[in-house]
Amino acid sequence: MPKTSRRLTVHPLTLREVEVIRVVDLTPGMRRITLGGEQLNAFTSADGFPQPAFDSLGFDDDIRLVFRYLGHTEPVLPVQKERGVDLPRSPRPLSRAYTVRRWNAETGELDVDFVKHGIGVGTTWAYRAQPGDRIHFYGPSASRALPVDADWLLVAGDDTTVPAVARLLDELPEGTRARVFIEASHRLELRTPPGVEVTWLAREGAETVLLDAVRNSGWWDGRPFAWLAGEHTAVRDLRRHLVEDRGVPKEDIDFAGYWRRGEVVALETDAAVPDPEKSATPFERLHALAELIAPLALRTAVELDVPELISRGVTGVTDLAIKTDCDERALGKLLRYLHTLDVLTETEPGHYRLTPVGEVLTLEFVADRLHPAGVVGREMLGLRGLTESIRTGRPSYASVTGQTFAEVRAEQDYEDRYLERLARFQPALAEPIAKSGILEGVGHLVLHSGGAGAQAREFLAAHPDLRITICALPAQADWLRRDLPDTIPDDQQRARVSVVEQSVFEPSPAADAVFIIRAFKSLPDADAAHALRRASESGGRVLVIEETFDLGDLDEHDGEADLLGLTVHGSGLRTAAELDAVITRAGLARHATHTVGWGATVHELAPADTH
Repeated sequence: MPKTSRRLTVHPLTLREVEVIRVVDLTPGMRRITLGGEQLNAFTSADGFPQPAFDSLGFDDDIRLVFRYLGHTEPVLPVQKERGVDLPRSPRPLSRAYTVRRWNAETGELDVDFVKHGIGVGTTWAYRAQPGDRIHFYGPSASRALPVDADWLLVAGDDTTVPAVARLLDELPEGTRARVFIEASHRLELRTPPGVEVTWLAREGAETVLLDAVRNSGWWDGRPFAWLAGEHTAVRDLRRHLVEDRGVPKEDIDFAGYWRRGEVVALETDAAVPDPEKSATPFERLHALAELIAPLALRTAVELDVPELISRGVTGVTDLAIKTDCDERALGKLLRYLHTLDVLTETEPGHYRLTPVGEVLTLEFVADRLHPAGVVGREMLGLRGLTESIRTGRPSYASVTGQTFAEVRAEQDYEDRYLERLARFQPALAEPIAKSGILEGVGHLVLHSGGAGAQAREFLAAHPDLRITICALPAQADWLRRDLPDTIPDDQQRARVSVVEQSVFEPSPAADAVFIIRAFKSLPDADAAHALRRASESGGRVLVIEETFDLGDLDEHDGEADLLGLTVHGSGLRTAAELDAVITRAGLARHATHTVGWGATVHELAPADTH
């Protein structure tokens, strides 16, 4: 199977206002809200942007319902743009994600099932909703198809996953074999076609019911694809079991933590509404810890593997000191401090467990960012030289690490992990480009991009006559040659791809188009302009995607990326005007712009004297 076992279809994000049509209680613990309205059809937004009709293709598609803050008569809404939405930051829209249980395009009806799951803004709204009530939502952002090469499906989740599981069974292709495990308080009648086994598990207070059932079940022959969702800890442990005990490749497991155990504090004036001051999510609470000693302690804990070990049952200070090869007294101080941060809680003297905040540290993408050897963590070491870079305007990465970041990227092990991580995010960008018409008439495409392999897969699938040459430095080229058989499993498609070892500064192979994707953040202006001139020598079109810093809509994460780019490369994010200056310096001009996917801009360039 390719690295992405489920094919992705990207949808433009559209804000829609709909009306409650029906309210039906399916079980004592689940309520169905049927939504409808004119904005489920194609329409023009208030700002004059044409919006497509609603569509939902995947069984686990989700939409984000937008609710009112307590005491407000209207919700804080996202701002509709041409190809997506912008989220206000102060305050942010109060939204929650819910599965699309059913979409009937003929009747224009959208079903959303709500599990009565403690208290929360979504649950409370659903159990107070009446026909005629109106609500806004946006999404789904993407739909994922079922894998076509799996011999059978393993599906496991709790009652919050029942809407997705029910839709999966409704839409399951004939002849598909599947084993389904559901831990729930109430059973629901589900379609069970031949070849499908559904096991309902009673919730009796134990936290490992789902894991025990899957672990103790028989294992069918053939290659499985697993879909796991529900409570974060249960999903994490299920995934570990499948990877470590059953040998299931990670790319053949789709997993999502729908919720986390933790106390939600209700308002004193309304027991059904969470107190926003006392019920922050674990991610919000973790973000608030980013102050001096706290972030250093968190990174030390991740580097020592403390959260991972505790999640695996190593809970005592003595045992943790042995496992981490640390001084027991010193480690005890760290654990005690993490307890004060509510990352750990003490179960008995000298023994700890993870709180919901601590559980977040076991997520791979979080640990990668915090660990100094992680893909992101190692790059972020450059921030230690921020003062030097601010004073000099030059990169400080080598001053604080002993290596330039280019030298780090030349290490094959790091480059492999860097590119593997980058590849995961490419289908959402490449799929809408492939279908946009930008590449129409292009017979030979030269591609410069860190995510070139995954991007090439989408381009080739949509354009059967297209040939692609990927230009890459030696470490990336080495990874690509090993990765392409997995990323592009179709032999005929893969035969239309070649990899050449060359930089963006060398003369480009003759081509109908040269596509440079997010390659200039690490380059000074003069070097970026030189690369564009080289690309234009191919005789074909020059296409560029480059993120810019929007000065009219300041964003904290853009600011962080800008400073990181300064310390690592001496550059950072360019403003739109600065990017224009680079294009002009290269002797080029913008011939056209194309907005694709969730708002990415493709700049089509041509020599200035022919523009």
